[in-house]
Amino acid sequence: MQLSSGQVISTGQTQEILSLWNYFARMRRYLIFILLLLPLFPCTISHAQDIPHPVVNTGVYEFLDELAIIQAIDLNSVVKPYSRLFIARKLEEADSKREMLNKRQQSELDFYLTDFGKESGRIGEWRKGVKGEGGRKRWDLIYYSDSLFSVTINPIFGGEVFFNQSGRALYARNFVEARAYMKRWGFFASLRDNHEKPFLGLPEYLTKREGGHFKEGTDWSEMQGGITYSWKWGHAGFVKDRQQWGNNYNGANIFGGNNPTFVQVRLNLKPADWFEFNYFHGWLNSMEPDSSRSYWVNNSYGPDYRILYHRKYIAANMFTFTPFRNLNVSFGNSIVYSDKNFNPVYVMPLFFYKSVDHTYTSGTDNMNCQTFIDISSRNIKHLHLYATLFVDELSVARFIRNDRWNFLSWKTGFRLGNLPVQNLSFTTEFTYSYPLAFQHFVPTLTFETQRFNLGHYLRDNAREWYLALDYKPARTLNLGIYFTDAVRGEDHTELGTPRTTSRPLDVIKWRSTILGIRSSYQIINDLYVWLNFTAGKISGDTRWSPPYFYGNKNTLNAGMTYGF
Repeated sequence: MQLSSGQVISTGQTQEILSLWNYFARMRRYLIFILLLLPLFPCTISHAQDIPHPVVNTGVYEFLDELAIIQAIDLNSVVKPYSRLFIARKLEEADSKREMLNKRQQSELDFYLTDFGKESGRIGEWRKGVKGEGGRKRWDLIYYSDSLFSVTINPIFGGEVFFNQSGRALYARNFVEARAYMKRWGFFASLRDNHEKPFLGLPEYLTKREGGHFKEGTDWSEMQGGITYSWKWGHAGFVKDRQQWGNNYNGANIFGGNNPTFVQVRLNLKPADWFEFNYFHGWLNSMEPDSSRSYWVNNSYGPDYRILYHRKYIAANMFTFTPFRNLNVSFGNSIVYSDKNFNPVYVMPLFFYKSVDHTYTSGTDNMNCQTFIDISSRNIKHLHLYATLFVDELSVARFIRNDRWNFLSWKTGFRLGNLPVQNLSFTTEFTYSYPLAFQHFVPTLTFETQRFNLGHYLRDNAREWYLALDYKPARTLNLGIYFTDAVRGEDHTELGTPRTTSRPLDVIKWRSTILGIRSSYQIINDLYVWLNFTAGKISGDTRWSPPYFYGNKNTLNAGMTYGF
């Protein structure tokens, strides 16, 4: 191809331009589809905006859980992140029942209202005339609000340092986050530069550290953000974000939330007090080269093979029913699909995708489908009981045989809070995953994005005990001691052993035992400082742990962060 100026574009460049044009054409169709859906959702309130609040900003999530355990609020905690408007309304609910809260909890409630009161439009109204933090707005770098539009901009900076027998390890991050509202619309963006040396969170490591490391060096960046549209009983969004599904206190086993963010369409509906529905459709990164679409290009550096990846998608839904107050029963399913372009059938939010898959892949290998159930009860005051079952593959016939196993992961646990001592909580949690749960033998259909597993951080063929005792003597000050004992068996996907005869934990290949002391304090909203100490022992397969923590190590960890 030759331009009028005489500049020549190579065949490879032409293909790249056409590929980019086709990508934007596809994205335009998706956006048009979303916009066509929006008029179906009327809004009877003039200011209802929902944007997600990061799960890693743990303070308010822990506080809402505490309020729910003492039955000051009703809470469905199976799907996270919560929206900021949802959090604001729960804080309002607790504010109307202040007599149920002790002095520390009331102070913490006022602390969070200085932030989330902006979402409900009541900054300056909270507890007027009452001594304390009520009525004030938190510090923001930039904040503006009028009857039509509001915007908040804050910096992101912070990091942490580790010391043990291996020496020193560093992690740091910085840049900026912003959010804005305009009537029913919400906008948010977060750009974060990261630095970590040595790497502590690679895809192969069995860790709850947030996934990243997109480049080969020790620095990488991550962009999150999106656009949302809200109405009285729900909201929809086109976002680049992560999610955590399944009740837990030490790692969810439906969607663990430790993976890098990916683009997705989200939908949340709550048309009645007894029913809630969540759905998303996402575009994953398979990291598997597609030779039919990859090609050679010539540039100033010489010949170069441009690798394009196989397309990979995911869809998931979750239905939650509340037959009695404080009892939530949730179930749903998901599918990871590939080998073709985006399929509109998986935008149908209410479908059971395994049945749909059988229609489209009849007579061939099916796509990768999952089913899950979660039960959460806070019916007994001060006690949260919960259980989650993740089903990757199930055959009833295998239940009656001693040499056959289904591909399951289950979790159960409880938290006892503010009983018998105020501000004290005790947690115990047990997780057990059978071989091949969260796994798949087709590389383009794995339960992963960018090679980071989407499920439980230990992946398959694993077991974990978690015990914790936490005390909150003052507003946003957390002191605790915890113990974890985790093991993982052989990786049967890697070994290529028979699928249904793989005995769970027949051979222990990796073990991590950790006794830890932790402390953290949120000085002002979103400004955290912490100091932790762990005595740990990690043995077995060296590939599954950072060398920095492997072996018998006593580790001191100190950190500070503002923004997420």
